[in-house]
Amino acid sequence: MTTRLLEVKHVTKRFGGLAAVSSINMAIDRGELVGLIGPNGAGKTTVFNLLTGVYVPTEGTIHFDGRLMNRCKPYQIVRAGMARTFQNIRLFRQLTARDNVKVAAQLRCRCGLISSLCRTPRSLANDRQVNQIADELLDVMNLQDVADARAGDLAYGLQRRLEIARALATRPRLLLLDEPAAGMNPQEKVDLMALIQKIRRDFDLTVLLIEHDMKLVMGICERIYVLDYGQIIAEGAPSRIRRDPRVIKAYLGEEYGDVESDTGTGFSVRTEV
Repeated sequence: MTTRLLEVKHVTKRFGGLAAVSSINMAIDRGELVGLIGPNGAGKTTVFNLLTGVYVPTEGTIHFDGRLMNRCKPYQIVRAGMARTFQNIRLFRQLTARDNVKVAAQLRCRCGLISSLCRTPRSLANDRQVNQIADELLDVMNLQDVADARAGDLAYGLQRRLEIARALATRPRLLLLDEPAAGMNPQEKVDLMALIQKIRRDFDLTVLLIEHDMKLVMGICERIYVLDYGQIIAEGAPSRIRRDPRVIKAYLGEEYGDVESDTGTGFSVRTEV
């Protein structure tokens, strides 16, 4: 089995005459935790939308586990093993936290409509399995105490965790996290760093992370891609990225290398960019 899980080759997405991303190349191996950073408007979420079938590439190819994904629908990509969260949280706000996770867990359901309507033994067994998956994931994400609360009533940080739990319920191999720390306070961000590392290990995941918080990115990512004006301008380990003149100029700021580190990782970072 090849170690390569995701391969993006010369992918371009145009909207009319505007190229949101232009001839980008990315490769992610199984088990990696990779960051995708860049200024606002650089095209990061467009990349996620291309990977998950929301957009179809104008040019180039996307292979996931050796399979060409260019024309696949979002539900087909989720079934293949790729799941995501969103920059702007997209929960079923009127449903409970548990029901949000159960909806996602149904993706792996082998029970047909007729069986469900007739409440066959197979249907009942499936319901028990879905409930078990939901309860286990809520426990992993420390959401068991709010399992029966409406998703829309949860605090912002809890909604972020619930969205990750819902993504995990589809049993992904590649998890795409779009700004998971957005809106969180400093302690919540520290907890999130530990949580991402835990679920990566416990669920045998590969993770691609979009994030603006450099303390988080530099603290947990093994490699980083930097996107600017729709193009990849740098790729490498955090220690290399933080010293790259192009990255400093485009995104990190000239003062970036002069700030004392407080991450314990040896990197000098700013908490906010």
